[in-house]
Amino acid sequence: MGLTRRAVLYRATTTGIGLATVTCGLSAVAQSKKSQANDIAISQLVDVSLSQQDVSKDYLIGARVGWQEVNLQGGIQGRRVRHTSVEVDGLGPDALTALSAARDNPANLALFGTAGHTAAHWVTQQLRQEKLAMAHIAPWLQVDTEATDVQTFPIFAGRNAQIAHALKNLSAMNVREIGAVFASDADFNLYKTEVERSAAAMQLKVQHFRNGRDMMGLGQRLKLDSPAIMLFLGGTPELAKFTQGLEQQARLRYCVALADVNLQTLAQMGAARRTPIVVTQVVPMVNAKVPVVRAYREVLSRLFDEPPTPVSLAGYIAARYAFEVINSIKEPLNRSSILAAFQRASNIDLGGFQVGGSRRSGAFVTQSMLTVDGRLVG
Repeated sequence: MGLTRRAVLYRATTTGIGLATVTCGLSAVAQSKKSQANDIAISQLVDVSLSQQDVSKDYLIGARVGWQEVNLQGGIQGRRVRHTSVEVDGLGPDALTALSAARDNPANLALFGTAGHTAAHWVTQQLRQEKLAMAHIAPWLQVDTEATDVQTFPIFAGRNAQIAHALKNLSAMNVREIGAVFASDADFNLYKTEVERSAAAMQLKVQHFRNGRDMMGLGQRLKLDSPAIMLFLGGTPELAKFTQGLEQQARLRYCVALADVNLQTLAQMGAARRTPIVVTQVVPMVNAKVPVVRAYREVLSRLFDEPPTPVSLAGYIAARYAFEVINSIKEPLNRSSILAAFQRASNIDLGGFQVGGSRRSGAFVTQSMLTVDGRLVG
């Protein structure tokens, strides 16, 4: 595989504490200290562990696209945005070090775009415990119960809304029983209650399945009387293994996955060809004819050697949302004024994508399908 911009981004120099940090800018020439002092600094923590890296890397790429576009258009109130990402491999000591560094750096005015979903959930909890008055903007937060946190501002539909959307469609098809497949114990603990609540609202019965260490084996061992439709809670690699196991089954099954799954990557990883896969999306289709999607595709093709994906589009939208709110602030920019601006933000139209003033109100959900012949259908 050729050396893409993504490969370059993720072969960054490792610092003394074991964290790779990359700062995006308008040129490769180092800015002077005087110039940097006028920058608006924000930081983004991304979990690149095996189970999270597919979503995290795409979300970060989209965020880079958005912030580079902001800077090319003159920045925020004439000031350049210094967007720094910090990579962590899981949520161990390095993650605590990274979060502490962002918290203790007075020049860092906000946390932005934490990804993947376990990292976003963890950072939200840490900020709540510390009662830190700093905005946590547009994380890839899939847990709906934290949408009312006073300093965390998720803008995309969480798992509950995605599950409800998926199950509503199944209910309309006269399906009365589904299987819920959890890729890990963490996914089971986070989403079991939400799955059961949504299923009960649709009068659907649920059977639970989990074996995070052997997803292929789990797919192979399903009994003939297990449900024909499986709601999958996990990431792209785990779903690929699960569907490869389903390939050994005589019975045809359908998989319904959520927005952590990348259909393009799934096809490349060799997902079972006999298993139709439907995935919820929290942004429009990447070929939709709406202004925000057209803008994203144009700047992505101009600045990055990467294909458009739904999660990357979400990262771009997140950056544009952060820009719109921060750019509207009239008083001096600091942690307090930025936090207050997001707390009072009203509805924003980002080129055809609506972000509700009460954060996830009316959050967007749609679906795409990977057909048995490898086509992506909206």
